[in-house]
Amino acid sequence: MKIIKQVPMLILIAIFLISCRTSTNKEYPKNNLEKNIEDNPNSEKKRMEIKFSCGEDGISEYLGDGWNILKEESQEKICTWKSVPATKNCNMEKDKGCKITKPDKIGEEKIYLLEKEI
Repeated sequence: MKIIKQVPMLILIAIFLISCRTSTNKEYPKNNLEKNIEDNPNSEKKRMEIKFSCGEDGISEYLGDGWNILKEESQEKICTWKSVPATKNCNMEKDKGCKITKPDKIGEEKIYLLEKEI
């Protein structure tokens, strides 16, 4: 009678041991986690993000200083705003509540991610 009570416990332990053994026996591909060694292991790289908006373009100065462009993005940006009256009879000098601000000139903003070896 005592043996019958221990059989479910033995089956449970056996299942647990078998499942552990099969998971440890599987061979997974090993990833090479070592970094690639460059020619100059002492070189350090510096990164910087810079933005130019509304027709400004000073990237040539950075490229002349040895910076390299890693990533370039552009997006639309409002360069200037203007105030206009909300209605025909609105006097913007006397009644500040009837003034509406609207975009005047829309330009482009360029975002550069730069990298330079030090």
